[in-house]
Amino acid sequence: MVKNKSKPQQEQRLTPGGGKTKKLSKVQRAERRSVGFFLLPSLVGLLTFYIVPFIVVIFYSVVDSPINREFVFLDNFIALFKNSAFRRAAVNTVTFSLMAVPLAVILPLLLAVVLERNVPRKSNLRTIFLSPMMVPVASIILIWQVMFHYNGAVNELLGLFGADKIDWLKSEYSQIVVVLLFVWKNLGYNMILFMAALSNIPTDVIEVATLEGASKPQIFFGIKLRYLTSTILFVTLMSTINSFKIFREVYLLTGDYPYGKMYMLQHFMNNTFESLDYSKLSSAALVMSLVMAVIIGALFLADNKIEEDIEE
Repeated sequence: MVKNKSKPQQEQRLTPGGGKTKKLSKVQRAERRSVGFFLLPSLVGLLTFYIVPFIVVIFYSVVDSPINREFVFLDNFIALFKNSAFRRAAVNTVTFSLMAVPLAVILPLLLAVVLERNVPRKSNLRTIFLSPMMVPVASIILIWQVMFHYNGAVNELLGLFGADKIDWLKSEYSQIVVVLLFVWKNLGYNMILFMAALSNIPTDVIEVATLEGASKPQIFFGIKLRYLTSTILFVTLMSTINSFKIFREVYLLTGDYPYGKMYMLQHFMNNTFESLDYSKLSSAALVMSLVMAVIIGALFLADNKIEEDIEE
């Protein structure tokens, strides 16, 4: 009697649609286990340092204190919005972002458009604009203190035109000092992003528009700017996030309790942490996270709509 020597078939299982599909082979199962093994450290780190602390922050924001742990629901948030220091910090941060972010987007874009052309010593200019990224923050603060001190270089320059001296770090103009610092620090990096985006624009589209008699402003606003929208939204997003984190520079300039206009959300959270008021700190952190989530979501929705428009 002759036996069938054909290879044993792999086991089959039903799919949700009712069809049959082959089970994973031993090699494929081993590959999946190895992938999971290599991903495990990253997953543990993400769980330990991000997800679990965020859940703890949510818990602290709805209890009286970490010791009593009495559930108070929204009382911490109501007390937070009634806090004058938080309101001042929130208004100052929003005002700073509204001034700094547009400048951190528009100025690098203009520089990228200029440097896209055959400008003499273009590589040297790019190096100069990127140099703030290589300078330590402490050195930058020293430069700014020398420039904007009451007897500093800026007041000396204004004195040549007959203007009175201004105590820049303790006046209504104090936020301008931080805006200039923020823009100067982020100018080069954002410019490089725009230059990379400009180099990726299809040249055939621009050539066709030129042959059809389109002017340079029409090419820029009608073609280039449409292809740059994703990069503009990305730079806007990163600049907005960085503007909400403008604390280290202001702290080095003025300390824990700066002049009113320079008191930011990070100052409020740092000072609250020092007073060990974890419920108030957690509530402020959660509010800040929700605001950033709304801004990021709005920018992503705008990016998707603009990409669909470009594809059409």
